[in-house]
Amino acid sequence: MDIILVPGFWLDAASWEEVTPPLVAAGHRVHPLTLPGLESVDAPRAGIGLRTHIDAVVDTIDAFEAPVVLVGHSGGGAIIHGAVDSRPDKVRRAIYVDSGPLGEGGVINDELPDDGDDVPLPPWELFEDEDLTDLDEELRAAFRARAVPQPKGVAQDKQRLHDERRYDVPATVIACEFPSAMLKEMIDAGHPYVAELGRIRDVDYVDLPTGHWPQFTRPAELGAAILAAVDRTA
Repeated sequence: MDIILVPGFWLDAASWEEVTPPLVAAGHRVHPLTLPGLESVDAPRAGIGLRTHIDAVVDTIDAFEAPVVLVGHSGGGAIIHGAVDSRPDKVRRAIYVDSGPLGEGGVINDELPDDGDDVPLPPWELFEDEDLTDLDEELRAAFRARAVPQPKGVAQDKQRLHDERRYDVPATVIACEFPSAMLKEMIDAGHPYVAELGRIRDVDYVDLPTGHWPQFTRPAELGAAILAAVDRTA
């Protein structure tokens, strides 16, 4: 199976490096992406928007004849959902890592402080305690050293969706900051934050208790959870 890995904000393809070994060992082909504007701190980010990143994922999907599995962390969840909407017949499963699908008209996060065309990694004080669970000082320093500013347009552009066949593509949610039971309660209560997730017809939930960056805090367990989801798909 070809597995396309889409990182969250401020991260590139290398951020998946400790997650992929069990997937590779199981015989899958992994394709971690560095999205436009995330190539380096000095990369140009003007004019790069949410659709730019969705199109980069769609181009990768189109490079394969067989259907793929998409994995999206954090803001990458919105990006892979846009790709599912564009290619619902070519995605076997969408896996959301501490994230979920972003519905029509939603934005990933337009409250993050920006600097021109950039959204730099904010100070840790701006994150919730739940975000930072298990992210110790060493991991925080390593994360900040590797962080690349996010293109502002990706954070602030509205999601545009067109094909309701996206709801037929099976999904797995790997819940980290908050337990899956809370997500299910929110869906049952009609909370707008999970409205799009609630429309997907086949959703599996996996609890991986840690902070918002399990690829750093619990990479082996995250790799195993992704592999289990892929195996169910196959």
